[in-house]
Amino acid sequence: MNASLTAPAARPLPLAGQTAIVTGASRGIGRAIALRLAQDGAAVVATARNADLLRTLATEITAAGGRVATVAMDLREAAEPARLVAAAIEAFGGIDVVVNNAGATKRGDFLALPDADWIDGFALKLFGAVRLTRAAWPHLKARRGSLLNISGVGGRTPGPEFTIGGSVNAAMLAFTKAMADVGVRDGVQVNAINPGYIRTDRLQIRLEKLAREQGVDLVEAARRIVAADTIVRIGEPEDVAQLVAFIVAPASRFLHGAIVDLDGGQTKTL
Repeated sequence: MNASLTAPAARPLPLAGQTAIVTGASRGIGRAIALRLAQDGAAVVATARNADLLRTLATEITAAGGRVATVAMDLREAAEPARLVAAAIEAFGGIDVVVNNAGATKRGDFLALPDADWIDGFALKLFGAVRLTRAAWPHLKARRGSLLNISGVGGRTPGPEFTIGGSVNAAMLAFTKAMADVGVRDGVQVNAINPGYIRTDRLQIRLEKLAREQGVDLVEAARRIVAADTIVRIGEPEDVAQLVAFIVAPASRFLHGAIVDLDGGQTKTL
């Protein structure tokens, strides 16, 4: 048969038969991760607080032939991570991948940030991740799965407007390193990603504020951030999703205990 007439090879699905939990999956980075893991063959259990946005995500995944279950919940509530794990087991029978992505922290002058903002910042991003990891760990261990924490460059290089976020992200990185040793013992891969400037709703708000303050348009505001931080460009949620898909794929299991800065060169320290 003429080679030009043969059908193209099917796209490989490295996560076929696996189940992945993705938190903070309704928008931005989490949404992109959920879509990408579904494209790679995983059954995705997507969670966030906004049920409507989760339904939209589920519709997109199923329309593309993927498998998905959505669970609307607030992971700041102590009992919810265990309920999420139970829902994943009920829907798909096991857990192979957990991506702890949920969590946003308030920016601002340190002296203007009350205890409530600090408590809320740690409640979702750190304690939500800790509780979900604890609840999912026996299932990850049973399947020799993968735990991936989405932290942020502020954990390495905090700034005066990011005292809460820098502290939470640093705690997430320490948690990752500690769990990596547990993962060696139990056969679970553990890593973290530190995104830099990623084009999300939160970054859009910052760009709009900068544009107003400096009297420029959004394109120029983004260009000034890129120039000021000497980075190659603003990242896209799909950039993070692509790296997530690479890390949790079976072929990448030698990557363990790693903290990967995905920031276009923003982090300058060794």
